[in-house]
Amino acid sequence: MKNSIVTLALAGSIASALAAVAAPAASAADSKEKCYGIALKGQNDCAAGPGTTCAGTSKVDYQKNAWKLVPAGTCMSMKTPDGHGSLMQGKAPV
Repeated sequence: MKNSIVTLALAGSIASALAAVAAPAASAADSKEKCYGIALKGQNDCAAGPGTTCAGTSKVDYQKNAWKLVPAGTCMSMKTPDGHGSLMQGKAPV
């Protein structure tokens, strides 16, 4: 009986520790946003738009419909030769 209580306590501790580690990882993913017009040729994240199928398929640097995931709130400050990144697909960076 004492052995099963110790086993249960240990299992509960491990489960709590794993839950605490997993929670920040989920919130870190939530703090990302799609930023259009900043990806270099072949370095976009998934499904850039017409003519692309998934990650790494953009045809030119700073393609307006190609996006990269960036930390939330940083897209508009990313400077390219064409201007800044955009939160909306196909919009020219300003």
